[in-house]
This record gives sequence, C-alpha cells and structure tokens, in this order.
Amino acid sequence: MMTIGEAAKASGVSAKMIRYYEATGLIAKASRSDAGYRHYTEMDVHTLRFIGRARDLGFTMEGIAELLALWRHRSRRSADVKRLALGHVAALKHKIDELEAMVATLSHLAAHCHGDDRPHCPILVDLATAPAPRAAGPARLGAVPRRAADRRTRPAGAPGGV
Repeated sequence: MMTIGEAAKASGVSAKMIRYYEATGLIAKASRSDAGYRHYTEMDVHTLRFIGRARDLGFTMEGIAELLALWRHRSRRSADVKRLALGHVAALKHKIDELEAMVATLSHLAAHCHGDDRPHCPILVDLATAPAPRAAGPARLGAVPRRAADRRTRPAGAPGGV
C-alpha cells in the first residue's frame, strides 16, 4: 500500500488529478487508513499510468473512461479499441486543420501590420469586424485569412481605426 503522494510519484499523475479522477468516478475511491489517509495499490498505480498515457495522447475524460472499460473487460474486441483510437485520430487531424487555419490567419494579418508608431493595425481591424463567433466550440477556430478587399467593404464609420 502507498499514500497518494507515493502513488502520484510512481504514476506520474499529480495528487490533485488523482483526487479529481476519484471524484469524477474515473477511478474507484481509494481505501482509507484508520487516520483517513488514502491508500493505493500497485494496480491503482498501473491504472493511473494508463490514464496518464491516454491524457498525453489527448483523449477526453469520456474517451479515457471508454478505454478503461475496454482495458478491464478481458473479452473485449480489439475492433472496439481500434474504433476509439481512429475516431480520436480523426478528431486530432480536424484540430490540426483548425490550428493551421488560425496560424494562416494570424500570419496573414501580422504580415500586413506595419508594426510601427501609427495606430492603424489590420489585426485589430479584423478582430473588430469579424463575424460573431459560433455559439459552440472555440471562437473562429476555423477562420481563414481575409483579403484586404474584404475589409474595404466595411461601412464608413465602423469601428476599427482604418
């Protein structure tokens, strides 16, 4: 048996995250000593390493819960595990596409900003005149570079300091 600090050190998962995983039900509540201290087994540490590795690979808490269920179920189908992994790969590729679009947008805007003592800045103009962010998900995650011609169609007197 080991304490939460020892389990954290052995697993590479912080004590705070271990308590969180217990509170959310991702892992079973630890047994307690007479003094109320949490005690962990080698199997608990093994499970925490599994969770830590899944987190390192970007799986969500829900995805980790599914993976844990499959890991614990000895008569699982590897096809189910592969389906989860490939679904996560697709989500990661989508996120990469979104991040590349963000890089392209910001690079384009920064390339057109003089970066001098003048107040005009196309970065601020874009932020002020862009369409409202989507209700769900990160704002403008899939934004694409806007051409200068698009900004010229902004109504006179609109904010943006042009």
